[in-house]
Amino acid sequence: MSATTQQLQAGVAVADITPPVGYRMCGYFNERLSTGVLNPLHAKALVLRQGDTRAAMVFCDIIGLSADVSTRARQQVQQETGIPADNILLAGTHSHTGPLYFDALRDHLHQKAVAKYGKDPCEERDYSAELVAGIVKAIKEADAKVRPVQAQAGVTQQQGLSFNRRFHMKDGTVRFNPGVLNPDIVRVAGPIDPGVGMVFFRDADSKDAFASLVNFALHLDTTGGTLYAADYPYFVEQSLREKLGKEFVLLFGTGTCGDINHIDVTTKDRLKPEVIGVTLGRTVAAGVAQSKAIDKPSLAAKRAVVEVPMQRFTAAEIEQARKDMDKIGTSDLSFLDQVKAYKIMDVQTRGGSTIPLEVQAFRLSDEVAVVGLPGEVFVEIGLAIKKASPFPVTLVIELCQDDVAYVPTRKAFAEGSYETVNSRIAPGGGEVMTDMAIGLLKELAPARA
Repeated sequence: MSATTQQLQAGVAVADITPPVGYRMCGYFNERLSTGVLNPLHAKALVLRQGDTRAAMVFCDIIGLSADVSTRARQQVQQETGIPADNILLAGTHSHTGPLYFDALRDHLHQKAVAKYGKDPCEERDYSAELVAGIVKAIKEADAKVRPVQAQAGVTQQQGLSFNRRFHMKDGTVRFNPGVLNPDIVRVAGPIDPGVGMVFFRDADSKDAFASLVNFALHLDTTGGTLYAADYPYFVEQSLREKLGKEFVLLFGTGTCGDINHIDVTTKDRLKPEVIGVTLGRTVAAGVAQSKAIDKPSLAAKRAVVEVPMQRFTAAEIEQARKDMDKIGTSDLSFLDQVKAYKIMDVQTRGGSTIPLEVQAFRLSDEVAVVGLPGEVFVEIGLAIKKASPFPVTLVIELCQDDVAYVPTRKAFAEGSYETVNSRIAPGGGEVMTDMAIGLLKELAPARA
């Protein structure tokens, strides 16, 4: 599927996917209705072409993608553009200030509204259909704009913005977000990934940079409130536009940050989205000088689907979870019990005993590759993939194709706490996915002399 003798071509386009005001918002365990727009939500598409090989990546300012939306969008794009569905990566950035349009909580709240009003006043429009249309529109427009490009790629470092949020406590437990300056904290339970992967695209004629794919592992939960917002990547893009022009497009692929956020427990000071975005934007801009030109592009793509076991529950647990759904967002049930009820009902909606995890790998050159993983993936998994990758520059993007919730490590499952309670997969699934990603990268790797 590669075409190493032809010039790499690329095109980008942006579609507005902001829901109507009044739609439910996603990210927390309560019903939260939007009241306005802080900044619009977008689907940003990158289409790549080299010879007969074509691929597309789309990054959406939403919590994640449902498998239904991903499947419909990819199939429609294939039908209308000829880009193979297998070569299309669709990712959510994981903004917590976007729409709640799928999963067990949405279904529960929707059904309650219909029972009470005869319809759901929060869903006057079919957002899933609008999201599919926005993704397809962005890819088609990007495909129409492809032209010869010069790409350059590299990895730089960003310290001081990301922190592992899981900690060993004095009572022997592991807790997530135990609170700043908590005297019971013993030590952090895991690492961070300070690497910032970058691929810049320049017009082959003008040499102007018109877009960049940026990959960094930091949870998009820095904004909050009831206004739609793209979170800190919005400010990364604004910062880069000051240097690279107002039409520059940031394609932000969230790194594996299932256990990473922006809270430094050693201080009461809280990093704001503007500060995070501007700081990261400056780091990316400075990283241009460190990146290397992709002189011999060799576009190729591979994918694989691995079925991993889902967690299993008794009939009594399922019945209790069904009853507890009405207590989500109240003080009548502990937080972790709310999370457990939500998780159990979500597993029931998926059906079956296993869950498919789709892994994608894209080769841009002998030195540069991009990996797409489903779910909120623990940072150790992304680090393991990068360490084993035969490509010096490897971008690992989470929340691709299907938001399967948390994908922890076996170690994290043994330790417990929020992320493991909120995971749908059984222990070991993350490691199976890791091995699959490494295997795909090795298949794409050039033969070394």
